[in-house]
Amino acid sequence: MGNALTKRLLIFDGDCSFCRRWVNRWRCGGAEEVDCEPFQSAADRFPQIPREAFGKAVHLIEPNGEVYRGATAAFAALAHSGRLRGLFWLDRHVPPFAWAMRGAYRLVANHRDAADRIEWLFSGRRDEPPSYVVSSSLFLRGLGLIYLIAFWSLWVQIDGLVGSHGILPISSYLQAAADQLGSGKYAMLPTLCWFDSSDASLHFLCGGGVILSCLLILGIAPIPVLILLWAAYLSLVVAGQDFLSFQWDCLLLEAGFISIFFAPWRLWARTKNEHAPPWIGRFLLKWLLFRVMFWSGVLKLASGDPNWRAWTALQFHYQTQPIPTWTSWYFHHASPWFQHFSVGVMYFAEVILPPFYFAPRRLRLTAMIGTVIFQLLIAASGNYGFFNLLTIVLCILLADDSCWPRWMRRGLTETRWRSPRWWRRWPVWITAPLAAGIVAITLMQGADAVGWNINWPAPLRSVQTAIDPFRTINSYGLFRVMTTQRLEIVIEGSDDGETWREYQFKYKPGDVDRAPVFTTPHMPRLDWQMWFAALGDAQSNPWFENFMVCLLQGSPPVIDLLAYDPFPAHPPRYLRAVLYDYRFTSAAVRRRTGAWWTRDRLGLYFPAVSLREQQ
Repeated sequence: MGNALTKRLLIFDGDCSFCRRWVNRWRCGGAEEVDCEPFQSAADRFPQIPREAFGKAVHLIEPNGEVYRGATAAFAALAHSGRLRGLFWLDRHVPPFAWAMRGAYRLVANHRDAADRIEWLFSGRRDEPPSYVVSSSLFLRGLGLIYLIAFWSLWVQIDGLVGSHGILPISSYLQAAADQLGSGKYAMLPTLCWFDSSDASLHFLCGGGVILSCLLILGIAPIPVLILLWAAYLSLVVAGQDFLSFQWDCLLLEAGFISIFFAPWRLWARTKNEHAPPWIGRFLLKWLLFRVMFWSGVLKLASGDPNWRAWTALQFHYQTQPIPTWTSWYFHHASPWFQHFSVGVMYFAEVILPPFYFAPRRLRLTAMIGTVIFQLLIAASGNYGFFNLLTIVLCILLADDSCWPRWMRRGLTETRWRSPRWWRRWPVWITAPLAAGIVAITLMQGADAVGWNINWPAPLRSVQTAIDPFRTINSYGLFRVMTTQRLEIVIEGSDDGETWREYQFKYKPGDVDRAPVFTTPHMPRLDWQMWFAALGDAQSNPWFENFMVCLLQGSPPVIDLLAYDPFPAHPPRYLRAVLYDYRFTSAAVRRRTGAWWTRDRLGLYFPAVSLREQQ
C-alpha cells in the first residue's frame, strides 16, 4: 500500500461526467464516512492496482487495505454512509444477486457515454441528489386539508344519516351486531362508537377530526395526530354503514394509515432537520397512487364491458354518473369522435402513465402532470367528493423539491423534520415488513380483481381476512362496468292517496328544469346512495325502507338532508317511490324550454305505504 488511510477512500474516473455526477450526488446525500478522489490524482499512491483498472470501475479502499471493486464498491460505499445496507449484504451473501448486479454494472461501465445521454434524456443533469422535504411537507398538509374536508362534510349530515333519529341509527346497528357477533364485535366492527354511540359522540368524532386536521395542516405533532385522525375516521366509516362505503373513504383511510409511518417524529414544525423523509413511506404512498390509477384502467379492460372495449363508454358516462354537473350536459353532447378520444385519454392516464410514477425524474414528472390534469378534468365534469383532490395530493410526492418555487423551498426547508435523534423516523425493522406485507396483499387483491386464479399462501389470505374490517389495505377500480341508463327514484307524498307531491333532493336530479350543480369537495352521501339504490330494487337496499319511515315520521335531521319538503306543516299520510328514466335534453329542447332533463315514468320502485302499515 502506497500510504496508510485513516478513512475509507472511493476512487472514480474524474474524466467521466457520468461518474462525477453520481459521486457528487452521493456526497450531497451525506457521505461523511468515505472520502472521494479521482483516480487521475490517486492512482500513483496505489501501485498494486493497475491504472487501467481504475478507469474501468470504481474502487473502495478500506483503511486496513481491503479493496472492493465495481458494484461491490458502490454498495459498500452506500452501506458505510448509512444507506441501503441491505444491498451490500445481498451482494456479499446472495450469489445470484451479486452476479446480476455485477453484470449490470459492467454494462453501464462499458457504455458510460450512452448511459450519460440516457440519464440526461430522462432525468436531466443535476449534481445534487433529489430531495423530498418540501414535497413531503406539502403532502402532509394537503392530507390534513382532505381530512378537514371529509370530517366537515360528514359532520353536517351525520345526524340524518346515522344519528338517533337518522336513517340508519348507529346505536341500533351496534346492538344488533353485538347480539350476532358476541366477543368478535370489536374485530369485525372497529369503531370507537362501541364506547358511546350517542349523537354527541358522533359530533365529538366529527368535530375532533376537524380540529386534528387543522393541527396536521399546521404541522403540529404529525404522528400522534395522524393516528387519532385514522382512528376517528375509521370509527365514522364503520358507523356510517352504507353511507360511508365509497372507495375514496377507504382511500383516505389507507393514505392516512401509511402516512403514520411516513411523517416525522416531532412535536412542532418550526425546527431544523438533517434527514430526508423515509423512502419506504414515500414508496408506499406512490404504490397507493399507482394502484388507484392503474387498477381502475386495467379492470375496465378486464371486465369485458362492451362499452369500454368499443371506446363508447363516455357517450353514456356524463349522463349516467351519480351526480352530474352542469358541465356534464355539454360533455354529453360533444361529438362522438371527442368521446372516443376521451376514452383514449382515460386509458392513457390510467394504464400507460402509472408505471412511470417509479421512473426517472422527467418521465415521473410527466406522469404526475398527466395525472393531475386527468383528475382536474374528472372534477370539471362530475362530482366525486374529495376523491380527485386526494389523488392530486398523492401526486405531490412524485415531485422533488426542485420543482417548487424558491420561496417555498426556502420557507419549508428551514422548518422541517427534526426532533431529538431517536425520534426522527420509524425504524426500518418496522417499516420494511409493513411495506412487504402491503405490497403482497395488494398484489393478491389486484390479481383476484382481474380474475387470475392464483393459489396464494393461506397465511396471506388469513392476514387479509383479519385486516379487511379496518378498510386500510384496499383494492380499487372505479366504473369498471359502464351504466348506460339513468334511473332515478322520485319520492312522493300524499295526504289522501290521490294527490301526490314530490320531495326534492339537494343535488341529485329531480326537477327537470333545475340545473345540475357542483358539490365538490362536499360529499352528499344520501344523494349518492340514491343512485346506487336505483341500480337495484328496494329489497336489496334495506336502508331505503328506513328512509321512507323517517320521512313518514317527519324526522327533522332526515328532512334536513333534502332540498324541499312538500309537507312542511306535518308529515304526509302516504309515501311512495316512483322510478323514472332520466335523459339530458337536446340542445334544441333546452333552448326552447330551459329544461336540463327529460324523463319517462317506468313504474313504482316502492309501493305506497303509511305508518299504520308499518306498525
